[in-house]
Amino acid sequence: MKTRQEALEYGLTFEDTYEDTPFSDTNWVLVRYRGNGKAFLWTYERNGYINLNVKTEPEKAYFWRKIYSSVQPGYHQNKDHWNTVILDGSVPDKDIRLMIAESYDLVSDSPTKRIYEAVKTIPRGKVATYGTIAALAGNPKMARAVGNALHNNPDPDGIPCYRVVNASGRLADAFVFGGINVQEKLLKEDGIEVINGYVDIKRYGWTGQ
Repeated sequence: MKTRQEALEYGLTFEDTYEDTPFSDTNWVLVRYRGNGKAFLWTYERNGYINLNVKTEPEKAYFWRKIYSSVQPGYHQNKDHWNTVILDGSVPDKDIRLMIAESYDLVSDSPTKRIYEAVKTIPRGKVATYGTIAALAGNPKMARAVGNALHNNPDPDGIPCYRVVNASGRLADAFVFGGINVQEKLLKEDGIEVINGYVDIKRYGWTGQ
């Protein structure tokens, strides 16, 4: 990978991304994540080469710099959290793509996204509490946020939010799932017994282990 176009085209393969030229200096072309408007890939020409700025975790920042001399501290950005990759041909394409992908993952991360990913892991025949999902999403104190996220579930078929119950095993109010007994019906289809609006947490509870 040596050209700006190659880098931009790869950056735009990620979900909900778009190209942006926010500065009067058109040398800077960015790829942003639409969910929060943050850029995860900065492209610009400097010293005769196309450069890429990508976000990284601090320990990985130094890992990449140690391996490749053409990976340097982020130009005009936080040196602990950003690297600059010089497209001089010395860094293999697979590693450039990996660094761009890692940058996308860091920038696009959000509590709601982590909640949905956690819910996707609940196995058939099990339920998880709001607290369990909050913990799996990285913050045990955001159980209320779990409820809000599931109420706005964009993909009910892919994100089985009906498998989430409160700490005592009680099912959600009917409106959350679009009608009376809908959650109960879906749980029963999973093989879970529901009695008077409750699931036996000791029997069916899942903690992510």
